[in-house]
Amino acid sequence: MSKKKICVLGGGAWGKNHIKTLDKLGALGALVEKDGDLLTNFKKQYPYVETFKSLDKSLENNFDGFILATPAETHFNLAKEIINNKKDLLVEKPLTLSIKESEILVKLAKENDVNLMVGHVLLFHPAIIKIKKLIDSGKIGKLQYIYSNRLNLGKVRTEENVFWSLAPHDISIFQYFTDNSFPEKIKASGSAFLQKGIYDSTLTTLEYEKGVNGHIFVSWLHPFKEHRLVVIGSEAMISFEDSAEGKPLTLYSKKIDLVNGIPEKIDGPKELIGYDDKMPLEAELEYFINTKKPLIANGENGLDVVKILVEASKELELK
Repeated sequence: MSKKKICVLGGGAWGKNHIKTLDKLGALGALVEKDGDLLTNFKKQYPYVETFKSLDKSLENNFDGFILATPAETHFNLAKEIINNKKDLLVEKPLTLSIKESEILVKLAKENDVNLMVGHVLLFHPAIIKIKKLIDSGKIGKLQYIYSNRLNLGKVRTEENVFWSLAPHDISIFQYFTDNSFPEKIKASGSAFLQKGIYDSTLTTLEYEKGVNGHIFVSWLHPFKEHRLVVIGSEAMISFEDSAEGKPLTLYSKKIDLVNGIPEKIDGPKELIGYDDKMPLEAELEYFINTKKPLIANGENGLDVVKILVEASKELELK
């Protein structure tokens, strides 16, 4: 059980997950929620935890860190206040809605010696960590191509498009797999059928150094749920089916060789790869609580994701 106590701002859908998980870890110190009805429910559910209606009041207490699970447009001002009070902070993705604001938060965190993390929770998924190990070990040869499909019917949002809602997960994974190298080229296209100017589906292509390419396809206007990640190497391939039963992680001993200048398919066996069953959010929060200088999902990583989101969004607006 943790001796540190963390204060959660925001009791919405994802904030509730943080609250529940921190409580399980023995690290839930307080809740901040301006909605009176929500706050009353939390008081009943967690009678031993302090509750506040504003950030200012919570900052008067000596909590070890804060989690910001409020709408993205509120992140900058709230995060700035927390960091200036020299409190460690985990901000749900995206860090902010602009590059400038994200850069300011990263700079402030350094100046105040604050642990700043961004909630790219899939970087703590055991299957994603396993894929990274397979890449680094040379098991698939030279990394060549990554693609991700994150598709479903709903939840359609009105305040942000599907790209900002879903793609941060996959951008953070691509950054992780490519050792946080920033893409040299970013292209994007999309379609908006339900609401004018709010994209329902987008396709983003990314070109990294060393010839690594990738694409991210996201949509909330799709007949079935599909969360699929595929990694192609020169010697083997990997797929992770996060929406399939059992969430299989599969290594395919398949590749294409050039024999006398003619492409020839080498079709070897496939192997199911085992991985831990630990919940990613629990792993993320343990990391946040126990790591002073995070290397995973830190402020700089979060800033890079925002930069890619902004650059791709510019491409979308040009279409």
